[in-house]
Amino acid sequence: MQTHPKNNDLFPTILASTVHDIKNSLGTLLELVRQTAAKQDGPSAELNQLEFEAARINHSLMQLLVMYKVDSQKFSLHIEECPVIDILDEAIHQQARLAGLHNIDLQVDCGDDEMCYCDNAIISNALAAVLNNALRYTHKTVLIAVAEEDGYLTIAIEDDGAGYPPHFLTADLNDTAELDWVSGNTGLGLYFVSVMAGLHKNAGKNGFVRIDNESRLGGARFKLFLP
Repeated sequence: MQTHPKNNDLFPTILASTVHDIKNSLGTLLELVRQTAAKQDGPSAELNQLEFEAARINHSLMQLLVMYKVDSQKFSLHIEECPVIDILDEAIHQQARLAGLHNIDLQVDCGDDEMCYCDNAIISNALAAVLNNALRYTHKTVLIAVAEEDGYLTIAIEDDGAGYPPHFLTADLNDTAELDWVSGNTGLGLYFVSVMAGLHKNAGKNGFVRIDNESRLGGARFKLFLP
């Protein structure tokens, strides 16, 4: 006998299914844009911008689907040991178009032997969302730096822009009630990263996120702590 969701669960289920369909269609559109760009005699700023915007929407839809699974208790991490540089390379690859469009100097400070235990795909996608924000608001330079601090592996993304607005710095990144739904910059990406970080646990420690305006470049600094 087929079961159906209760009425109060029906809309989130329909919404998730619709988002999944849109994401699939957007993936097809992205591939067509890339094929068209490959046929051009030279680089096209318009096609690059189109590809970037479509990829950004696709990434946001992925975040929505993951958050739906977390809320529905249908989500689980796939923890494995992996080189940190591989995670960074994937995040950078996702945002390479944007960096090129704005001629941003993207610097990486990470040893080839740095390792961590995490969900590679989730962390790289989460970092790509933060990197996207840094690339959009920086002036000329973005720095990604890896270090160890108090038993955590830290990944910092710093820029030379104007920094985070004051309400971001005082907000609880784990509380959706503190997201700014009115302006275009909601902080939803930071909320997603914070939730994903918190799901990573090891030796009694949970992952977490910290943001401030103490970048060595003079702008915003995002810092991910993985236990």
